[in-house]
Amino acid sequence: MVIASIIFIFNYLPKITGPSLLEQIKKDGQLIVLTRNSPTTYYEDADGPAGLEYEMAKMFADSLGVKLTLLIPDSFDDLLKKIEDESAHIAAAGLTVTKNREKIYRFAPVYQEITEQLVYNVASKRPRSLTKLYGGTIEVVANSSHEERLIALSKEIKDLSWKSSHDQQSEELLQLVSDGIVDYTIADSNELLLNQRFLINLRVAFDISEPQHLAWALPRTEDLSLFLEVQKFFRKIRDNGELTRLIERAYGHVEDFDYVGTKIFMRHIETRLPKFRQLFEDAAAKHEVDWRLIAAMGYQESHWNPNAVSPTGVRGIMMLTLRTASDLKVKNRLDPASSISGGTRYFKKTLARIDEDIPEPDRTWMAMAAYNVGYYHLQDAREITRKRKKRP
Repeated sequence: MVIASIIFIFNYLPKITGPSLLEQIKKDGQLIVLTRNSPTTYYEDADGPAGLEYEMAKMFADSLGVKLTLLIPDSFDDLLKKIEDESAHIAAAGLTVTKNREKIYRFAPVYQEITEQLVYNVASKRPRSLTKLYGGTIEVVANSSHEERLIALSKEIKDLSWKSSHDQQSEELLQLVSDGIVDYTIADSNELLLNQRFLINLRVAFDISEPQHLAWALPRTEDLSLFLEVQKFFRKIRDNGELTRLIERAYGHVEDFDYVGTKIFMRHIETRLPKFRQLFEDAAAKHEVDWRLIAAMGYQESHWNPNAVSPTGVRGIMMLTLRTASDLKVKNRLDPASSISGGTRYFKKTLARIDEDIPEPDRTWMAMAAYNVGYYHLQDAREITRKRKKRP
């Protein structure tokens, strides 16, 4: 397996030379990609590197048969400079395609559309336009597409002003708005979608742009070999549905933000989860699953209420039916330890029944669905999908 290596400190990187950049990359066995540490691009989770940009870059490097090397610049300014001076092959960093940037970089095919939005703290009065900010100040990342947008709008809006930050990333500015330290910032709609799950005080005042395009950026050189290969790659993942699947996996769970539900969830993490965490950890370790997955299922089922009872008769933290509890030899469904142990065993048994040729994480998602609605209902849904000539 090719493992991505992460370089956080830049040393001198020689410019790529040779008759063909693509051939040189394959010969060196390394694709150098610039990115940002962000929920929308690249981050480290419990299972290793993740993020939409990372997934696509890794997939592209694998298609070339080379190792992926990620470079994480200290600032957004550094990122733009590094791709301009050819210190890397590609910038995969959630970059908006703008007219100014198109003069400097060569953009790959568009993979996603976003909207630029003015963001404020829910405790503040919602501004209705850029001319009515109630004395507040907008702060944006210096040299970002957001600043480009403000520069363009300032030609139409008199006295429009803002503060440019060379030290903060977009996610850090969102945190400052959530904390009430910064009045307003501008964020891409996809960034806000992911961050709002944790920074629940953030709100969208209004859009400040029409839909904008995100794409990889490459140095504007005469050698088009890598650029043409990138175009070919995006055509392939768009045609085979892989791009849609990656975007759905990254954003499909955050389309609808529920402020009250999120507030309750965060409170339950502090007040309820500590009582049962060790039970989740023990049961998960015994059956070799991630305890957080079992805990998440338990929250979805009962909000970690050991005395939960549904109108259909399922009970306990893991909401076991009477028949399932009997099969698992769980005598008391309202006992937290018995319920969590039984629910974990039931999930593991269900996972084993899912077709082994279904790749992860889809196999786990299907096992979770089967846990909730029943294995045979899941199989019925897959059969209907087959009859409609879709992917089951």
